[in-house]
Amino acid sequence: MVTAYRFMRKGEETRICALVKKVFDEFVAPDYSDEGVGEFYTFANTEAIAARAGENGFIMVAEDGDDLTGMIEIVRGDHISLLFVDRRCEGIGKTLVAMAVDECLRIKPELKSITVNSSPFAVPAYEKMGFRAVGPFREVNGIIFIPMERPVD
Repeated sequence: MVTAYRFMRKGEETRICALVKKVFDEFVAPDYSDEGVGEFYTFANTEAIAARAGENGFIMVAEDGDDLTGMIEIVRGDHISLLFVDRRCEGIGKTLVAMAVDECLRIKPELKSITVNSSPFAVPAYEKMGFRAVGPFREVNGIIFIPMERPVD
């Protein structure tokens, strides 16, 4: 199937959360303490995503037919708060980031860079997309991350 990319539609929060939870549980949660997992679920639940959608950012999704294969959430017009892809090595994450950067530049034409607080698991993927660490690994409320940044073209 051909992957389609678009903005999230109101009411899709449950599908998005199911994708996020599936990928998080498999690849990210093993590096986190119980506190970190709980903190993440507080941030990435249906109600929280619905509240943030359109508030100060946007969410884009990738789908093949009825299957949701990826999502990206941008806050403040310059920060990736969530990026989860169910099928790796197909360019879905890269395409979502590129489309999100284009939208960020539309919103903030003066934008110079985009940031993310990457999980340890995702650092290599972000590095392949041009992100570089801008600080050491940190832990806040059990969430382990490395701050990263990428200039926008």
